[in-house]
This record gives sequence, structure tokens and C-alpha cells, in this order.
Amino acid sequence: MRRTMIAGLAMTFCLTGLGAAAQDSAPAKELFGRVAGPAELQPDAIGFYSRGCASGTVALPSDGPAWQVMRPSRNRYWGLPNLVAYIQRLAVDARQNDGWPGLLVGDLSQPRGGPMPFGHSSHQIGLDVDIWFDPMPDRTLTPQERETIQATSYIKKGTNVTLDRSKWTTAHSRLIKRAASYPEVERIFVNAGVKKQLCDTAGSDRAWLQKIRPWYLHDDHLHVRLSCPPGMSGCKSQEPTEKGDGCGANLSWWLSSVPYARPGKPTKPSKPKPPMTLAGLPSACRTVLAAPGRGSAAGAEAAVGAGAEVNIPLPTARPVLN
Repeated sequence: MRRTMIAGLAMTFCLTGLGAAAQDSAPAKELFGRVAGPAELQPDAIGFYSRGCASGTVALPSDGPAWQVMRPSRNRYWGLPNLVAYIQRLAVDARQNDGWPGLLVGDLSQPRGGPMPFGHSSHQIGLDVDIWFDPMPDRTLTPQERETIQATSYIKKGTNVTLDRSKWTTAHSRLIKRAASYPEVERIFVNAGVKKQLCDTAGSDRAWLQKIRPWYLHDDHLHVRLSCPPGMSGCKSQEPTEKGDGCGANLSWWLSSVPYARPGKPTKPSKPKPPMTLAGLPSACRTVLAAPGRGSAAGAEAAVGAGAEVNIPLPTARPVLN
């Protein structure tokens, strides 16, 4: 414990000791990815879901009465208090009311939010969480299993949007409807094939479908995004979706081949997009990054994994308000 706290203090000193120019030019994903614990500040979502940071985050406990955290070594089990409360409530409600065995919880945010070294472009302000479609087993997973078990794809191999009906159940649909039922939920991203299944089987109760938005991949999990909490003026909301259940033209576009077409090989190698720097984030993120840490993180001394983000070409004609 003492060694972890000393390591956290050393990291804070290292970050605050950097000159402003050095911080501004450094990739923000490296600065935020190295911080082991949350900022000792009031809870706040700063900026947009894909360009911001978070203060006053809390850790989702690794185990609860109806959930288990996956990939804990990533140190991405942090969120604003309302996100953590939402996950805990959903897990218990889904078990008690829908017969769902429990949640396997993937990434929330880093201790201070911000860009991640790999895996996501969003999840930066403590209001996003990935929940696996695989139900929680009736035993506690070992630390090794939590790091190595792979989430199951529910889309047929070799297709982009064809649901594998041998795996999908009505319980999966009930889970997503339950997840969307809380007023603080802004959107839930799923594969277009999953959205189609929900549209086809929802019956007359369809208002909740507006929150369910098709997006690339998302074949093995649902991505829940909460709205900006009241009183957090620095949190930038997403544009509202169109009215209706989203089962019409928008879904038809996502079910077509257009979103998944790969552009032809360029004649010249394209220049990689430079990584986001601290200067590209809201100015308050400097304060969050330099603030003293609160407590110590379980697994804080574990190295953050390195890797490249999945780079899916996005056609410019995609729906803007998805």
C-alpha cells in the first residue's frame, strides 16, 4: 500500500514538474494513461465524451452481488459516482427482474478520464461503460480468467451485421431494454444486427429503442453512455437523436454494405493523424492531471497495456446524429 502511494506521488510530481510546453506537446493518452489514481477534486465531467477528462471518479468494486469487472489490469474501472451507481443498480435490477445472471463489466474510464493508450476514442469523461453480452458465470472468475477470457461475438463470422441466432436469447433483449430504461442514459451503442433484432421483437413498447444506436463493431458488448449530469457546466452534451424508434432509414443505412466498405489503396501512404495532446483538451484537464491523488488504486502498479487503436474507416456520409 505504502509503495503504491509513493509511486502515485512520484507520478504527480513528474507530471507537475513538466513545463507547460512539454505537457502541451506530449500525447495526452500517455499522460493520462500513466496516472494510477483519481484526482482529489469534486466529481466533474469535463469536455466531450471523446475529448475531455474527469475528476473525482470512484472505482467500481471488482465484485458485487451481480457483477464482476473484467480486464482489471487496465485500470479502467473508474467513473463518476453516478455511472458507478448506475452499473450497480442495473446489475441488481436485471438479476431480480429479468433473470439475467449478472454483468461482466468491461472498460469504464481511466482514473482521471482522458484519452486512452489503446482501445477507445471515447470513455474520456467518466460517463461511458462497456457491458459484455456474455452473462456472468455462477462463480467468481480467477484473476487470470478476467484477463484472458474473450467476449463472445453474437454476429456471424464473415458478416458485419447478421445476428447469430444460435447465441442470442430473449434475455439479451431484456437486458438491453433494462439498461435503456433509466432516465440518465443518453445512448446505448450496439451492432446494427442487434438493433434490428430489438426493432423486430419490441412489440408496441418502442420508446426506449430511440436510445439504442447502431455502431461499428459492438458485436460482443453494449456501450452505455450517460447524459451530462446536472450542474456540470463543462460537460458537453451529444446532439439529440432524431425522433422515433430509429428502426427506419438510419438502421437501413447501417445494415447496408456502405458503412463497411474499405477505401481503395492510396497511391501515397497517408500521414498518420497526430495524437491528441493536452493542449487539445479543455484547459481544466491540466488541473485534473496535476491534482494530488486520492487514495490508492487496486492494481495501480500493474503496467498499462500498449497497443494500437482499431482503425475502421468511417464514410463521411454516415448519419451525423447517431
